[in-house]
Amino acid sequence: MTTSEMFSSFLSNLAIDNGASITSKYEEITSALNKKFRDTESKTANSLQVGSYGRWTGIKGISDLDMLYIMPASKWADYKNGGQSTLLDDTRAAIKTRYPATTVTKDRLVVQVVYNNFMVEVQPVFEQSDGSFKYPDTYNGGSWKITKPRDEIRAMKEFVAQKNKNLRKLCKMARAWKNKHGVGMGGLLIDTLAYNFLKSRTDYDNRSTAYYDWMCRDFFLYLSEEPNKDYYLALGSNQRVSVKNKFQRKAKKAYEQCCDAIAAGETSSANKKWKKVFGRPFPAAQTEAKAVKAYRDTEQFIEDLYPLDVRFNLKLECEVSQNGFRVELLRNMLSRRLKLSPSKRLDFYVTEIDVPGEFTMKWKVLNRGVEAERRDCIRGNIVTDEGYRKKRESTSFAGEHIVECYAIQNGVVVAKDRIHVPIQ
Repeated sequence: MTTSEMFSSFLSNLAIDNGASITSKYEEITSALNKKFRDTESKTANSLQVGSYGRWTGIKGISDLDMLYIMPASKWADYKNGGQSTLLDDTRAAIKTRYPATTVTKDRLVVQVVYNNFMVEVQPVFEQSDGSFKYPDTYNGGSWKITKPRDEIRAMKEFVAQKNKNLRKLCKMARAWKNKHGVGMGGLLIDTLAYNFLKSRTDYDNRSTAYYDWMCRDFFLYLSEEPNKDYYLALGSNQRVSVKNKFQRKAKKAYEQCCDAIAAGETSSANKKWKKVFGRPFPAAQTEAKAVKAYRDTEQFIEDLYPLDVRFNLKLECEVSQNGFRVELLRNMLSRRLKLSPSKRLDFYVTEIDVPGEFTMKWKVLNRGVEAERRDCIRGNIVTDEGYRKKRESTSFAGEHIVECYAIQNGVVVAKDRIHVPIQ
């Protein structure tokens, strides 16, 4: 495959495949709110799709739709003085009355309409004369805040035209990367960083997919060299977008992997190397033949079981212990380029996680290498955590071993991490 064919196929694999379902839910909710607040049943009037879906930068597996419902100006007097919570209550009641079997909950800023593997976050707003919107924040007694999604959507559209449609495509590819490597970044932050990157240079203004290997390489280098910041100013609106987790280290690794993939040219091995950057959505080589295996390929893939939309941080650690030796942390050993020997006990555990609310955790332990194949011990099955956020293993034989952990909320993988366990 040529570079252009690889990346064209990659982007095709990232295309949202549930657009009709999203539109149907959006129209149902809009109709319910129009009936409540305007006594009409229009399915499209007075609402606005925002967020990644509204900016057209979402990818397959998108787990939520952000929508604004524009309240009648005549209702402002009913809510302006401390009525933030009441406005959310009334919004929730309107949706729940129309769809009593659907789970509808009130959050701090929005009303969440929860479906299987998908959620719509509805934010009732009052439009201002400059095109911005006031929205309710119920924290600490309540206040009104300003959002400017139209400015963000407008900036995306204008910049897409200026950069040969490369901005949206780069945003989509960056989402595949963060899902593959568990980088806890929100959609607006990704879009802003991609916007800033392309704005800082002109060499990709008119480039086609034949140059997307270089564009991705340079983008990850750009990310890796960004200073640590608490926030960025969003494209178009210049409103603050928080940085919840550092991304520089994983971006540096992606840059190195891109360089390795580019060095492979357009050979069949290039596809495998790009898959290390972007995961399973990147296409396999067309000439890649399936070899007859002398072992059972029992590996499961989390993306076959759940949509991926990584937005939060999850970090694994592992204690390495053996009778007569002091306990060491695996990541410390790996930083010193030490490999493990057999007969050691490994206690994996979650050391950091910022997923709010309830969620389920699952684990995957995968063995790779000649010895794993000889023993017919690939493993790789995905199992549910027993409630302790821990998993005990042992070093049994040489090879590359991988442990992954996933946080699943509302049927969507929202956080993940992995540790490589090299055994000599």
